[in-house]
Amino acid sequence: MLDVHRLHVFRAVIAAGSIQAAAANLGYTPSAVSQHVAALQRETGLMLVSRVGRGIEPTRAGLALAERIDGLLDHLADLESLVADLRAGRTGSLSIAYVASVGSAWMPQVVRRLSQDFPDIRLNLHLRDDLPAHPSDRPDIQVIVERDGLTTLSGARAHHLLDDPYVAVLPRHHPLAGHDTVTLTQLAGEPWVDNDLATGWCRRNLIETCKAAGFSPRFHVEAQDYPTAIAFVDAGLGLTVLPRLGARNLPAGVVAVPVTGPTPKRSIYALVQPSVENTPPARTVLETLRDCARACASPRQAGVADADGAAADNEAT
Repeated sequence: MLDVHRLHVFRAVIAAGSIQAAAANLGYTPSAVSQHVAALQRETGLMLVSRVGRGIEPTRAGLALAERIDGLLDHLADLESLVADLRAGRTGSLSIAYVASVGSAWMPQVVRRLSQDFPDIRLNLHLRDDLPAHPSDRPDIQVIVERDGLTTLSGARAHHLLDDPYVAVLPRHHPLAGHDTVTLTQLAGEPWVDNDLATGWCRRNLIETCKAAGFSPRFHVEAQDYPTAIAFVDAGLGLTVLPRLGARNLPAGVVAVPVTGPTPKRSIYALVQPSVENTPPARTVLETLRDCARACASPRQAGVADADGAAADNEAT
């Protein structure tokens, strides 16, 4: 491999026309410049300059090499610029995976912030609930619901974002719709609308909490996502219990009431891969996710109606 620094010095010699002039331009001693040229000749096995009186002139091989060096140094400058851009997050790509409720609630703000701060970055967005087993298959950042071993997962850092309690989504004229809270046992005899895949962690968490309260939900209708389940509730087909983050932007015909006795909840984390952890785009994503999580910590921000609001709506209708 040729030494790039020696190529740079040699090109300066050819451009300046002498060892002394190149040394003055580079801020080196003439002896140091001569040593670099001699070393480059040894590396290449070529005679690159010849003595003419007290000066030098390039050989045919030296001129040919100098012409190629110009292009090489231009490419190196481009490469250094690319490295600086990558380090600053001005270019490159970032992959982000997220659960569905986070996608609708938080990702628009995340993508808007990235687009503003890093307009040249290429985003690869994926909807997924599962965690890839092999680290090489994982996205750069994954917003995921806590599961066994997540916080001790090797090869990635888990950042806690939000503890997301569950709420009951009820038809607005349901007898419990005006309550501050409802207990799970108050909902035990009601027809339920399922809202997740049978293998989904959030559903399993809810079923286990109901069992701890002494009953199993009676599912009247099965849906596999929160918006569809909420639409079934709005149609008067039952109630559904889901994480508060999934109860944003409810239709006018339903309300969300906090669940107690006990309160099921899920914890949401951002799993960040070490390769991007210290890059500006990844830090921006994490900062924006935290801002979104703080905003969602308020029941009103999450779209959960309080008792006074529900009662007023009932009086108005």
